[in-house]
Amino acid sequence: MKTLVVDDRQRLSIQEIPTPSYKECQALVKTLSCGVCNGTDMKLIHGNFKNFSTYPAALGHEAVGKVVETGAKVRSLKPGDIVLLPFLEGKSGDIYSGWGAYSEYAVVGDAEAYIANGMGPETPEFSEGYFAQTVIRPTDKVNPVEASMIVTFREVLSAVKRFGFQPNENVLIFGAGPVGLCFTKFARLLGLKTVITTDIDDAKAAFAEEMGADYAFNSGKTDINKELKKLFPEGIDYVVDAVGINSLINQAMGLIKYNGKICCYGISPKLSMELDWSTGPYNWSLHFHQWPSKREEGEAHAQIMAWINLGVLKPMDFISDVFDFENIIDAFKLVEERKSSTKKIVIKYKD
Repeated sequence: MKTLVVDDRQRLSIQEIPTPSYKECQALVKTLSCGVCNGTDMKLIHGNFKNFSTYPAALGHEAVGKVVETGAKVRSLKPGDIVLLPFLEGKSGDIYSGWGAYSEYAVVGDAEAYIANGMGPETPEFSEGYFAQTVIRPTDKVNPVEASMIVTFREVLSAVKRFGFQPNENVLIFGAGPVGLCFTKFARLLGLKTVITTDIDDAKAAFAEEMGADYAFNSGKTDINKELKKLFPEGIDYVVDAVGINSLINQAMGLIKYNGKICCYGISPKLSMELDWSTGPYNWSLHFHQWPSKREEGEAHAQIMAWINLGVLKPMDFISDVFDFENIIDAFKLVEERKSSTKKIVIKYKD
């Protein structure tokens, strides 16, 4: 089968590797789509993803696929099921797994079957990712391209729950890329009182308004600290870094209210900073959430699907471009161009 590989010189190529084998509690999946992650994928390509140094690596982690074969002990999967988060496990020849979902085939695990056969989360055979490898029901109102967006939705919603967002409180979100737009939309759906989103691009700020932001500012043209002090003299309840820029943490110090929280979701390529709390209140919290729990992602699935099926969350609002797998390298060139019109990019495979 074909897969997308990056080497240690940041070069992308489509390579042939063996179709993965699967175990008795696993299933083989034909990939239908995979979302491009502007965070993880790009950091793996540029060699600055924390604690990752095994190259060449097969990329991708936001896939949707169709079950084509199942292991003998599988209980909750059957051929034809549409599932989220198939991966490549282990090494294929000299190619390591960078999750490997930009592949024509991948593998999912049946968590129910593993547990029933005495191989639960406490055993080395079990991956926490199996909790999030959820089936899309025939009644769910998404096609495979749209369904790839569910992975990001669930990651962000599980982060929102970890950060402890509460109705009737106020939030400022730095960044209006796909992740920042998800934070914006979910803050609105969850009943936060005021949602403010910033970006350095007018078009992306406009996208945030479409997602329900009460205020959307171009931080390259507007003094954010000055504007926020006018609107919220006592400060903001939550400030979210949705892009991964360490300087935003210090900027947020001057914006949070007493007992406010700075919430860091983006993974910065720079793994240290000088923290300056001279402008902050006496009491505040700093919360890093850089590795979403797959169990918590799985637990967020029902709420995400309820919003989608009700029509209040529309995946295509977040997707700007769809590329065939044969043109996947062109998709990554588009990411590097950082066009203001680009939101989520999805790779589509032949069914």
